[in-house]
Amino acid sequence: MIERRRWLPILVLALVLAGCGSATISPTPTIAPAPVTTPEEAVARVIAQEPRLTGIGPRDLGLIGQSSWYEVMPASGVGAFVVTVRVGWGDCPAGCINEHSWTYAVLPDGTVDLQSEGGPAVPADAWPAPGGAGRTGISIVATAGPTCPVEQPGDPACQPRPVAGAVVVVRDAAGTEAARAETDANGTVFIDVPAGEYVVEAQPVDGMMGTPAPTDATVADGVGTLVALGYDTGIR
Repeated sequence: MIERRRWLPILVLALVLAGCGSATISPTPTIAPAPVTTPEEAVARVIAQEPRLTGIGPRDLGLIGQSSWYEVMPASGVGAFVVTVRVGWGDCPAGCINEHSWTYAVLPDGTVDLQSEGGPAVPADAWPAPGGAGRTGISIVATAGPTCPVEQPGDPACQPRPVAGAVVVVRDAAGTEAARAETDANGTVFIDVPAGEYVVEAQPVDGMMGTPAPTDATVADGVGTLVALGYDTGIR
């Protein structure tokens, strides 16, 4: 987990100075359209910035093998929140072999600022399953990239962006269409299908140069199987 003690006093000082017009927490912040007053609203702002976290839940210290979670702390005296997010994978019942973590500051006006990020890249099947807790089906996460002509590792401005309105067709083992759905504004959708073997077919999206190849998906009872679809923006 990321050590908070070193940077939290700096964050608080920066926020106080910002109120006096002498400093800002980030030169290129992301502004939400409404103020943030609760931990739940702070988490929602973070997920809006990184839609692949859709479906993540709060940290439960009594839950063995919890691979993905978030924690929210108030920044004392300034009305802001500090949101820490962890996504883990690889033998998580034993503590997860790998993990990727983020720490965000969420200001009262809805500004979201990435304070720190660390860990190996998250594989497609390790992201939280949006809306899939306890349900049987397929969780779709559709993103598009690249978003910058020259990408810099860890640059949040160049992260893949969600693809809204992408039509996804699910076919069963016989090739028969079992379901069809469209991704939401976060590029996510949960498709309820019985346990079995399926093929997920992404349909072309206007403005995209490339469409993801068909993806096999094995669905078990009570599990939301995650399928990540990566569209090509054509930006080079």
